[in-house]
Amino acid sequence: MTAFMRRFGAACGVNLSTYRDLYALSVERPEAFWKTVWDFTGIRGQPGERVVEGIDRMPGARFFPDARLNFAENLLDRMDDGPAIVFVGEHGERRAMSTAELHREVARFADALRQIGVGAGDRVAGFLPNIPEAVVAALGAAAIGAVWSSCSPDFGVQGIVDRFGQIEPRVLVSADGYFYGGRTHDSLGKLADVLRALPTVGRAVVVPFVSKEPDLARIRDASPWAEFLGDAAPELRFEQFPFDHPLYILYSSGTTGVPKCIVHGAGGTLTQHLKEHQLHCDVKAGDRVFYFTTCGWMMWNWLVSALASGGTILLYDGSPVHSDGRVLFDLADAEGMTLFGTSAKYIDAVHKAGLVPMNTHHLDSVRTITSTGSPLAPESFDFVYSGIKEDVHLASISGGTDIISCFVLGDPTGPVWRGEIQARGLGMKVDVFDEDAHPVRREKGELVCTMPFPSMPVAFWQDPGGRRYHDAYFNRYPGVWWHGDYVELTEHDGVVIHGRSDATLNPGGVRIGTAEIYRQVERLDEVVESLVIGQRWDGDERVVLFVRLREGLSLTEALRARIRQAIRENASPRHAPARIVQVPGIPRTRSGKIVELAVRDVVHGREVKNIEALANPDALEYFRDRQELSE
Repeated sequence: MTAFMRRFGAACGVNLSTYRDLYALSVERPEAFWKTVWDFTGIRGQPGERVVEGIDRMPGARFFPDARLNFAENLLDRMDDGPAIVFVGEHGERRAMSTAELHREVARFADALRQIGVGAGDRVAGFLPNIPEAVVAALGAAAIGAVWSSCSPDFGVQGIVDRFGQIEPRVLVSADGYFYGGRTHDSLGKLADVLRALPTVGRAVVVPFVSKEPDLARIRDASPWAEFLGDAAPELRFEQFPFDHPLYILYSSGTTGVPKCIVHGAGGTLTQHLKEHQLHCDVKAGDRVFYFTTCGWMMWNWLVSALASGGTILLYDGSPVHSDGRVLFDLADAEGMTLFGTSAKYIDAVHKAGLVPMNTHHLDSVRTITSTGSPLAPESFDFVYSGIKEDVHLASISGGTDIISCFVLGDPTGPVWRGEIQARGLGMKVDVFDEDAHPVRREKGELVCTMPFPSMPVAFWQDPGGRRYHDAYFNRYPGVWWHGDYVELTEHDGVVIHGRSDATLNPGGVRIGTAEIYRQVERLDEVVESLVIGQRWDGDERVVLFVRLREGLSLTEALRARIRQAIRENASPRHAPARIVQVPGIPRTRSGKIVELAVRDVVHGREVKNIEALANPDALEYFRDRQELSE
């Protein structure tokens, strides 16, 4: 970050000494900023003369409109015996792949795609665990300009079809199964059903993961992975494409309908990820970068891009709490992890399990811990520094699938303030608006971005006029990106996220962020996790809190009183729930986010249109027709 500050300041003829100054200049001089990012991070390709066209149009701006590049080429710049990927599975398998081996495997996969007629713009889909073959397939597709889209193997058949059925892939890559929670799960039965619903798939490629020779007799048009790649050793040719050439298709969570297919461009994805890795996360060549993720979450795409900064990516597939719950910390020590990426929920779970990694592991190599998925509570900041590691950069980060990157994230040159995300991302003109589109300071409001940035979606799939794309982000404030987060800017120029604004509570007309309630409730030892919604009641809205308690505990009136007292005293009386209801489970998306909107629909008798987006859809039944909600 410091080196970039000097270089960008020199390019603009300005002496920069603080992150705040750097951030201000990055949004005042966007053309100079993004050109410096291209040069500083070492992007391979031809940038062209123009940096941005139509910076005053949102949507409609085009970054590097004359550029030509290949995404895969930028991630496969090295070709030696140094490690590119280290994979560790819950079941005990460990595999390492050198940069030369990764280069060779990507060349074989890309050539195999060409041999069956797959070309630029065609879709290649993956239904895979977080294994090296997923990286090979994604980069092989990118090398020839095909579009990669993936989901994790725990998706149900309908969830896969809802996604891939819209994008009509030519090739579907799957493993024969996966390991999770000490069990082996078959994927071939799902694969057979999925292929019946996807007539465009001309080839199914199956990776042997849980068995050496899976039985593919019932899988149409199937080839084992090794057979599909063949024995040849072709040269890896990188075809050059425009900056906005489609690279990935990601999906909205889909809890209110069939998921939207969000198309991300190669150049925007690469530029943003390099900026975030090298500047905000201080990733250097030789670092070992880890994120606990599946192939169905954008953090997988984010992780893969660390190859472009010369990093080794660490892949783990399986349960993060398998066996004694220490598996990820074991991985950090064993593999020399430098960036430990996880979720706020995982940090909280480690704390509540009574684990103190600082006492059981060295963690000498870990310089950065990043947390996303939900707001990181102040108490979790305390635990990281008291229970995990004292000398570490803790970066709470937030963005989303919509931008395949972050709006707010870490600053390795600045202090970490308890309960706050450190900074707005460089080049991201993030602000906080009230209902009337007025900027507010140190007050809660809507997170917006008032200037274009490279990783805005290229388009939504099957949205030729762009209406669905426009409605998703620009209807609330014309010409301004509305993200749907309820936030505030702090005196340190940091950010606190109070929850999703579309799940924001509104009792008596007072807006309340759900995270403010979770922060108080989940401090109680008896509460494992919670979910809060607003329920229509007597012409207004009342707050209803659902709690999952530790095994063997019941929600007594005394505990209800303690919960309400904690909320009243530490948030406000208006935050206190009118009803507190015990449930055995909290429904979540497959990336671990609680689904307040789906629960709200169930409570109000509305249909949840796409339960396949949920990791545990049966949990929704706990919220249906509850006596406590009719009183």
